[in-house]
Amino acid sequence: MSSAYANRYLGAAEHLPLARSIYAEMRKYPIISPHGHVDAAMILANKNFTDPVSLLLSPDHYILRMLHSQGVKYESLAANSPEDNWKVLAANWKLFRSTPSRIWFQEILATLFDVSEILAPDNAMKIYNQINEKLASPEFKPQQLFKRFNIELLATTDATDDSLDAHIKLSQIDLGGRVIPTFRPDGVSDPERPDWKSNLAALGARYGIEITTYANLLAALRKARAHFKDNGATATDHGVLSARTLKLSSSETEVLFTKAFSGTATQSEISDFRAAMLFEHALMAADDGLVMQIHPGSLRNYDAQIYADFGADKGFDIPIATTYTRELQPMLNAVGKHPNFKAVLFTLDESAYSRELAPLAGAYPGLRLGPPWWFHDSLNGLERWRDAITETAGYYNTVGFIDDTRAFASIPVRHDVARRFDAGYLAREVSRHRITENEAMELAGDLAYNLSKEFFNL
Repeated sequence: MSSAYANRYLGAAEHLPLARSIYAEMRKYPIISPHGHVDAAMILANKNFTDPVSLLLSPDHYILRMLHSQGVKYESLAANSPEDNWKVLAANWKLFRSTPSRIWFQEILATLFDVSEILAPDNAMKIYNQINEKLASPEFKPQQLFKRFNIELLATTDATDDSLDAHIKLSQIDLGGRVIPTFRPDGVSDPERPDWKSNLAALGARYGIEITTYANLLAALRKARAHFKDNGATATDHGVLSARTLKLSSSETEVLFTKAFSGTATQSEISDFRAAMLFEHALMAADDGLVMQIHPGSLRNYDAQIYADFGADKGFDIPIATTYTRELQPMLNAVGKHPNFKAVLFTLDESAYSRELAPLAGAYPGLRLGPPWWFHDSLNGLERWRDAITETAGYYNTVGFIDDTRAFASIPVRHDVARRFDAGYLAREVSRHRITENEAMELAGDLAYNLSKEFFNL
């Protein structure tokens, strides 16, 4: 391995000696992944991945949306063989130059499959076959990769009615680390979802409660949260359109639920119901201690035809402008200083970093800032984030790195790239006399491991 490759993403040459030392300290720590979307059932089944496309391309909405932007049709990708889709990717690989998708993908090829070449049409099938051969081997089964990746903790994302059978069975297997569920109540919190009533029915059936009233919905949610917590969950996950929270009386919220359930609620009433639900989730978080993860600002399934034909998570969740200060005030006035309350705030709107998010996290003991999410979780995005929030919130009002990935093989790569960036950033801060070398070395362990482990109660 060349020195240039070994020093990748560590920053400017004048900071490299210290950056290398900081990175070496970070590498000592296993991976804590408290927010992700890998399927627990896949890890439990422990079957070999069928081909490079199902492992690296199909789960990655970044790649799919970029290909679509240049005229590659989802219909053709759905109809193609894996080999043909790999050739499509190779033919269009130039589209990803300087993007984080390029970095993560090539890092996976290099570190997991010993492929040092840049993907191109003339080497596409050679690389495909090299990856395919490794995928067929026993050491590339998910449970063996889990150990190889040095994962101490992997949190999944699970619907309210999930039995958690896969998690229960995984807890009895020696993986070298833990897989825990995360409670995601979006499916029962938003009446605009086409599957809202069916999700209510599934949740009710799971816990023996007929959910035809708001009171019964809350009762079922409390039972579900307890079931999740009993099986290792330490957090909830809220992918909301807006961060708005609203404190209403139980009778007022019951009226909103009745209108939504009957299909007579206005758009304003649906918005109020969503805000009241987010407020209620915060009250439950203060009660049972599950850490809220709030990530608003995505207009999901933006392309109606793509959603109808191919479902969710195909690259058409588009950011909208998002604000937090007024929206979160009812929630924070109610539980913001409650000793049991913890929440992590994410954003797709970078304009909120220094204006709203950093001041909020810099004031409330139960708030932390999640790192850049989605379109900004890149080297450039991480730098803008650190620059925007550190002066107000510091390092210790953040939660370390969040990989937020469905692509299992990308987990170690994303964490490694983030650690390399942070090592370079801290080295630069030392050179600017903003922290000392000793402080940078202490921060190395905190950013790589301790902040996430402590805040997520792991």
